Amino acid sequence: MKKIISLVLALLMLLTCIPALAETFPAEGYDGSEVTIKFRHVITKDDQLALVNDAIAEFNKIYPNIHVELENVGGSYNGILDTSKTELPAGNEPNIVFCYMDHIADYNNQAGAVQVLDELIDHPVVGLTEEQKADFIPGYYKEGASFGDGKMYALPFYKSTEVLYYNKTFFDENNLTVPATWDEMEAVCAKIKEINPNSIPLGYDSEGNWFITMTEQLGSPYTSATEPHYLFDNDVNKDFIKKFNDWYNKGYVTTAGLYGGYTSGLFTSSEEMRSYMSIGSSAGATHQRPQKNEDGSYPFEVGIAPMPQVDPANAKAISQGPSVCIFAYKKPVQEILASWLLVKYLTTDVTFQARFSIASGYMPAIKSVLDNAEYQEYLAKADGGDNVAVQSVKVGMSITDAYFTSPVFNGSSAARNQVTALLKKCLGMSPDELASGIDAAFQDAIDECEYAN
Repeated sequence: MKKIISLVLALLMLLTCIPALAETFPAEGYDGSEVTIKFRHVITKDDQLALVNDAIAEFNKIYPNIHVELENVGGSYNGILDTSKTELPAGNEPNIVFCYMDHIADYNNQAGAVQVLDELIDHPVVGLTEEQKADFIPGYYKEGASFGDGKMYALPFYKSTEVLYYNKTFFDENNLTVPATWDEMEAVCAKIKEINPNSIPLGYDSEGNWFITMTEQLGSPYTSATEPHYLFDNDVNKDFIKKFNDWYNKGYVTTAGLYGGYTSGLFTSSEEMRSYMSIGSSAGATHQRPQKNEDGSYPFEVGIAPMPQVDPANAKAISQGPSVCIFAYKKPVQEILASWLLVKYLTTDVTFQARFSIASGYMPAIKSVLDNAEYQEYLAKADGGDNVAVQSVKVGMSITDAYFTSPVFNGSSAARNQVTALLKKCLGMSPDELASGIDAAFQDAIDECEYAN
């Protein structure tokens, strides 16, 4: 009997340490008490850190008793994941962390540690207004509820997508049209190959993103938040693999894995073996710009366009970049409320979101930034040279309705790793090797996912 009583008491203590639902948060919200919260991030550049500190100073004018400690872990998202997972069992983890959504799956798998945000979002005093909810870029906001259980676990902080960089000077000189579809891309690659046989017309930095984006554009299965999780072994996906294998064997395309480095190096090259198009992160625009000539001019002007599509009327582009989540394990209610207030402020304050986007080259989380005078002045500077990063953000903000994210579950990162390896492997095969080996390659990838999970 004593053992049973001890177990019940232990369970009650545990339940009081993990706030989760409506009963936990008082109707009045944060009570104004002295609270210290730690925010773990990856921001390393001085100008960006200064903006965060300025925003916290403004936040403290509203909430002077909420003291915020910033902690950097060396600019690594995985560093945040590994450090926080190690600290969780003892309750030493910070209050707020930068995260990717599959990180939350890891955290909750270990300790059920991440605060569900629904009660906070809908709280009558400290929650989001309907206008604030609607202001988030839809694809970014939906990512916070990508676990399949209908609950919100994170809010977007800043984001990026993939865009098509192209050598505008070369395109103009050769009367080439920027491809809006993959069929048009194939035709343009063929023309470029005729003009410069030594070129590789297109470079794509991320095999994983390419595979996942194609499944979304084609409406073919990739993964599911519920079992069975791994659905990418299907004929539709095999067909686009066969198509891109043909491109690779014709010399139309390479990827970072096959090229041996970011394909921006091929795009900015002055050698005969170069690319004239590159698909990469919108936040990496300056890496897609060539070095200046001795006279201060650029060898060519960089053009930027949205990702090619299967169907432009149903456009899909991947959403990337960090969100923020709140830890609840062994955290007092007022700490959680204070953490929420800071997360809410940083993700919904137009001035901060505008200025951080300007400083970082990432896209803001909210649409109303586009109406900010300072941000409009920033976007007006967009060009294919000194302000190529601005041009990239401008293109990214023009396709916000296209953004998607994939389902998240324990093992979702394994799927991404395996389709990355799968696409690289299959592109590098000869046509005969692919014909005889594609089924086995897909099955092996599925098996590796199941094994990792």
